[in-house]
Amino acid sequence: MRSVVFVSVAAVSLLTAGCGEGVPAYKNPENPVEVRVADLLGRMTLEEKVAQMQDLTFNQFSENGKVDTARMDSVLQGMSYGSVFGAKLTVGELQQSLLALNRYIATESRLGIPVIGEAEALHGLIQDGATIFPQSIALASTFNPDLVHRVARVIARESKAVGVDQVLAPVLDLARELRWGRVEETYGEDPYLAGRMGVAYVSAFNEEGVMATLKHFVAHGSPSGGLNLASVVGSERELRSLYLKPFQAVMREAMPYSVMNSYNSYEAVPVAASHWLLDDILRGEMGFTGYITSDWGSVDMLRHFHRTAADKAEAARQAVVAGVDLEVDGDCYARLDSLVRAGGLDEKEIDKCVSRILTAKFAMGLFDKDYEALADLSETVHTPEAVELALEAARESAVLLKNEGGLLPLDKNRLRSVAVIGPNAAQVQFGDYMWTNDNRYGITPLQGIEALVGDRVKIHYAKGCDIHSQDRSGFGRAVAVARNSDVALVFVGALSGAPGRPWPNSVSGESFDLSDIALTGVQEELIRAVEATGTPTVVVLVAGKPSAMPWVKEHCEAVVVQWYAGEQEGRAIAEILFGEVNPSGKLNVSFPQSVGHLPVFYNYYPTDKGFYKNPGTLDSPGRDYVFSSPDPVWAFGHGLSYTTFEYRSMSVSAKSLSADDTCEITVDVANTGTRDGKEVVQLYVRDVVSSVVTPVQELRRFEKVFIPAGETRRVTFELPMRELALWNIDMQEVVEPGDFELRVGAASDDIRLRETITVK
Repeated sequence: MRSVVFVSVAAVSLLTAGCGEGVPAYKNPENPVEVRVADLLGRMTLEEKVAQMQDLTFNQFSENGKVDTARMDSVLQGMSYGSVFGAKLTVGELQQSLLALNRYIATESRLGIPVIGEAEALHGLIQDGATIFPQSIALASTFNPDLVHRVARVIARESKAVGVDQVLAPVLDLARELRWGRVEETYGEDPYLAGRMGVAYVSAFNEEGVMATLKHFVAHGSPSGGLNLASVVGSERELRSLYLKPFQAVMREAMPYSVMNSYNSYEAVPVAASHWLLDDILRGEMGFTGYITSDWGSVDMLRHFHRTAADKAEAARQAVVAGVDLEVDGDCYARLDSLVRAGGLDEKEIDKCVSRILTAKFAMGLFDKDYEALADLSETVHTPEAVELALEAARESAVLLKNEGGLLPLDKNRLRSVAVIGPNAAQVQFGDYMWTNDNRYGITPLQGIEALVGDRVKIHYAKGCDIHSQDRSGFGRAVAVARNSDVALVFVGALSGAPGRPWPNSVSGESFDLSDIALTGVQEELIRAVEATGTPTVVVLVAGKPSAMPWVKEHCEAVVVQWYAGEQEGRAIAEILFGEVNPSGKLNVSFPQSVGHLPVFYNYYPTDKGFYKNPGTLDSPGRDYVFSSPDPVWAFGHGLSYTTFEYRSMSVSAKSLSADDTCEITVDVANTGTRDGKEVVQLYVRDVVSSVVTPVQELRRFEKVFIPAGETRRVTFELPMRELALWNIDMQEVVEPGDFELRVGAASDDIRLRETITVK
């Protein structure tokens, strides 16, 4: 684990005031972290240790965003705690609240142990006033880890300026169950892509000296029935071959300071009580040395939800033994001192947990931090540079799914009028885990289009319908403006909320799951009504996850998915629709034909898309399925451009390699169109014959490359053969000898070049 220390003589003096024995070893920043931890732990009472394993929230002792010092003293009574969370405070209020709390800890607590300031920061700090970046699913659709790294560094800097020590991000769950409302928080369905994005995010926070927290460990993204917190059923092979991979990638390349356990059970064992998952695998096999924080209320859920514990004390015991160091949003750990005294738990278990929490606090420099040196938030939060970066990310995240006849880009110099229609046309959508969904803090698509075309093009706007209801009263107006326009732009999709900020009528986000994944309400009926006018129709999906849109694909001339693109979404989508920006995003999650087609991920087993290969239609029954094909509407990796790319040659450094070798793959890609563009070159691998069933192909490398019109670029991938390992019949991780087909293309279903190599 990296050691990040911020030395402040003033802070040390403040913390050591009143110590008759001189400066204790734990207060000396020159001492190694392990020395400081051991010294401090030896001075702590059992009650002080247990307090370090619990959290605080500012709403316990604040009013209207301001800390009430009298209430704080009555709550803390001179005790320090592990962490503190301030969900609904502005950036300024949180900065002042953290200052007040740490002043109290430094002067009123016996040992002066600082409290970790926590915040959510999935796609921007969740405090009011922070920069709003595109949601995670949008960031991953850029297929640009460098861009995500730059976004994360800005989020980390804003967090640090406010005084936040730890963010509860990124989410490394895989989007394997699309009914689940939290798909938008993920980096998509593929473990390799999620790992690359996770490394980009966490390494940025490490560089800025702010703790990142990997979540949710583990397999949270495949809940039964798509319901949040539901159980996950899977084998150990699936766990190791799929769900652990993103976490392993981050552990290898950007070791984090914290991991959050997931709510779910895996194979009937709650993760919060699984010593095998949290201690044997996460700490033992993966080498994690930080501390594990519980997800909100997940320890007490062992009692009232999973029902593996009879009472709160037993829930606390199970979680501590499993390796959960800090309980968040619960009071089970408040019973730990009584449990130890009654002989129900060895104090050594408490010491292990507290040591890990203190190690993180020392390593991150919390004991040596100058809490009085407040950053000027006007110069560090929501800067023009941050807003420009949010715009860049929004531009790269949009995915052009269909463009029949080259309808897009639109030419503002030739169009007379444009209809802008739909529930998401004049409304910002930022996604869950964000501080607002108010139009005052972002640019809507309608505003972006109006600003771009100016007086040259007449804009006709109609909402048409809302996102959730069956109200069709706005259809008439929408049809009328479509008939009187040269082109219709229909903005449909979703509205997301989260438990802390449940926007009215949310249909997506945490705890907002769906039994169907068709467009909610009457949005598809609105699209059909507009398309029936004969006006060329462009559909833009503004959402946090795919919707089933086979009719839209078949009948509408152009389709774009923008996801939740942050505060600059309206400007970015206008620039794309009117050709000022060439779209370059790719799908990180596949689009299904219906809820009945789930699961739809690209890396399925060879047995899982039918045997008879005779899919039917509504008019002609067949097999696999009787009335449809099992294929997705749009597959993982898909994304069009306003130019064209040709994959011209592919070569490998060797056709025969050992398991310890690395294969170098080169491919030439030419821009054969008339516009400069960016292409995501994707490398997939298929294990031709294996001792256990393996996916039809798996993404192993990708690179986003800018290619000017008429030019060619060479892309080189280095692929160690050890990455082709599988978990065999005896649950051993081995690289099996045999043939592997290397596939290079523009999408998982658009492979352009192939080479076969043999591992000896």
